[in-house]
Amino acid sequence: MSRIRSAAATLDRRTFLAATGAVGAATGLGLTLGVGGDRPAAAATVPPGPAPAAPEPVQAPAVPRVPYARGTTLGNVATPRGSGGYRRLGDGPGWDRVVRADLAPAHGGRAERRTELASFVQFTDLHLVDVQSPLRYEYLRSETASAWRPQEALSVAGVISLIERVNALPGGPATGAPLSFVMTTGDNTDNNSRLELDWFLTVMSGGRITPNSGSPRRYEGVQDSGLPLYWQPDSALRDSDKQRGFPQLDGFLDAAIRTVHSPGLRMPWYSTVGNHDSLPGGCYAPGDPFFTEIATGGRKLETLPAAEAGRAWKAVKDGLDPRGEDFKELLRSQAKKSRPVTPDERRAPFTRAEYLKAHLDPAYTGPGPHGHGYTADHLAEDRLYYSFPVSDDVLGISLDTTDPGGHYTGSVGEGQLRWLEQTLKDNEKHANAHVLIFSHHTGKTMNNTRPDPARPHERRHGGDELVELLARHPSVVGWINGHSHKNDITPHGSFWEISTASHIDFPQLARVIELVDNHDGTLSLFTTLVESAAPHRTDFTDLSQTGLAALYRELSCNAPAGRTDLAGTPADRNVELLLKRG
Repeated sequence: MSRIRSAAATLDRRTFLAATGAVGAATGLGLTLGVGGDRPAAAATVPPGPAPAAPEPVQAPAVPRVPYARGTTLGNVATPRGSGGYRRLGDGPGWDRVVRADLAPAHGGRAERRTELASFVQFTDLHLVDVQSPLRYEYLRSETASAWRPQEALSVAGVISLIERVNALPGGPATGAPLSFVMTTGDNTDNNSRLELDWFLTVMSGGRITPNSGSPRRYEGVQDSGLPLYWQPDSALRDSDKQRGFPQLDGFLDAAIRTVHSPGLRMPWYSTVGNHDSLPGGCYAPGDPFFTEIATGGRKLETLPAAEAGRAWKAVKDGLDPRGEDFKELLRSQAKKSRPVTPDERRAPFTRAEYLKAHLDPAYTGPGPHGHGYTADHLAEDRLYYSFPVSDDVLGISLDTTDPGGHYTGSVGEGQLRWLEQTLKDNEKHANAHVLIFSHHTGKTMNNTRPDPARPHERRHGGDELVELLARHPSVVGWINGHSHKNDITPHGSFWEISTASHIDFPQLARVIELVDNHDGTLSLFTTLVESAAPHRTDFTDLSQTGLAALYRELSCNAPAGRTDLAGTPADRNVELLLKRG
């Protein structure tokens, strides 16, 4: 018997927009932030939406409780063929499910006894990226593979294909229970850009996206620069990537900036914020008008001497320049060497308030809930953390682990930590109320305790302190996060920390998570990884939306200097995680 109820009532998008008088999703953010369409536009008033609060859970439609493997990595996995050079992808064997009894024994017969408590999907590190933004630092590619990736221009098509996959899933793979919602655990955008936020919200809620900025007629970025540091797909130039076997694909850049359509998720979704969503470049303290000037302006730096690149990357990696002062001086000194590009006001970094207003825009409500976890109170309080009902028996808590003082590692402030502790204490007054924690950063990457400029006297707390707090509350069963771009599952005495790989770096995965009561003194957390719906095999002549999504995956597999350990071990992928019932 199932105890699951979905996290929000299903709402027909067309009916909702007609009732509220809202404009289409493709322009909703433009109205909120004063940008929209293909070019900058004047600000306008957004019609009021429904009450800014998550709706009460409602009964999900009944589906057969049948475990399955097809369409997940239990069935098959995109697998590279050959060794060395550019490798093509094909169908490979699936990843088996591993039972982990680190925290509780695996009693026989539990499959016949169990009841479902929660079933949902985690997206993380989508990194929808405006590859033409002048604020990007691709010129650090020689220092780090994350500075520029050959697949990045196709991120929108890739995420749409992931949504298509999730929409087609019949339920939780382990139990067949209905999937109640999707949670994104941060780095939904890449450059903290208004335009990228528009793309993210439109992709999730449904609508048309033109993944282009600057000139409406042509691509203006490093992939048509003629620089051998970057893959030049439309050129015969023997760039460094073609020397490794990358193909020449005539028409690639025109296809990459062509309008695509997202069906939007067919289930409710919630949003957790990451450092790339909050900080310019994912690492610099926000609010500096210089970053807005660079992002929206008409000069783009595309190359840098090796010594300068080395110093710049060390400053980013080691957190030596959290406010970006040295970075600003670098850009000033290199201004004459920068490429002229078409200015675009839509590339401006967004503020915390604009992030919240965009989520509250009724044009992006889709299947709900309105605000996707955030409410008008969060906007008034400048607060990006919240709790929400996952099901009758499970509470979800979404944290804000980005440090506003700068740097890409995280922490939480004293006020948020005390709120979390009180929320856990209040939850324990309700019998059988289990808790799932969501954040962007992992416990290992929360070591940045710089003061928040808006709250300079507030102490910041790292991952060890957060683990200690969660372990004091037996109701906490799982902490679900991303940031590391790697599958990694860690036991913490009484709960599991589940870190999931990104959807920008290979193998580009999302995770289905199911919580069940085994009725023998234990619970099980099932996790099952899924790929996008794009075919594993690519066709270089197919530059359709689906073909681009397939290329997105294959190019990521071949990204030079990309890490090969991001899939994790079998114990970090498709697993059953046992724990004692608190």
